[in-house]
Amino acid sequence: MVHTKKRFSMRLTAVHIILVIGAVIMITPFVWMVLTSVKTMGEATRVPPVIFPRAIQWKNYLGVFDTLPFLSFYWNTVATTVAKTFAQLVFCSLAAYAFARIEFPLKNVLFILLLSILMVPNQAYLIPQYLIMVKFDWLNTLTALIVPGLTSAFGTFLLRQFFQAMPKELEEAAKIDGCSHFRIYLKILLPLAKPGLIALAIMTALWSWSDLMWPLIVNSSPGKMPLSAGLASLQGQYLTDYPLLMAGSLLATLPMILMFIFLQRYFVEGIALTGTKG
Repeated sequence: MVHTKKRFSMRLTAVHIILVIGAVIMITPFVWMVLTSVKTMGEATRVPPVIFPRAIQWKNYLGVFDTLPFLSFYWNTVATTVAKTFAQLVFCSLAAYAFARIEFPLKNVLFILLLSILMVPNQAYLIPQYLIMVKFDWLNTLTALIVPGLTSAFGTFLLRQFFQAMPKELEEAAKIDGCSHFRIYLKILLPLAKPGLIALAIMTALWSWSDLMWPLIVNSSPGKMPLSAGLASLQGQYLTDYPLLMAGSLLATLPMILMFIFLQRYFVEGIALTGTKG
């Protein structure tokens, strides 16, 4: 018995050591970004690299606002992220409820077709989506950034798992009381799917906040650029001001880091429940 406990303790210690090493590897780029953001240009490009700056250069953060319309970038990013996140919560939850709780012809076939979208790289949609934006005259507008992200196959699949795992007795009791499908969805099942909704909201916000390729394709006006595309303009062809770029990157990622810190419990719970139900 003592030998078994000792072996278990050694395995647990080994697992914790591996996790700590993985955490250090994952956090190193972020720490380097923070340190580079307060260095001088010479310290940021010196070989061998300088880890800690001789004097903290807070002016790099002020330089971001002087060099770029940073507040405009922030507003564009917040507006598109909020719009896409809210729209996906509404449309994906409605579609998920229909696939999980309503019987209709070709339901399984349509759901398989929906899942097949996940197997196609996003780059395959760029040209058709761009042509649609041109047709509607939406280039250089926030609409072009928002509309393609209003729904997602992954969000529908994620929430369908929650709705499908809920007891059918809840729905049957509601139908006896005269509730329609929409009322059952809105008043009964949707509140129970809170972990899934929060997980989807976090992932959608992260994807929208960091989206780079699509904004660069449909928008060329600096006033309509999100943070990801706006910060890309700081990277020059021959010379890049790395402290300024890292300062802007830190300011851009800070809201997402704070959001994940405060909502990580719901995020982990939502993903865990999705993997065990269905």
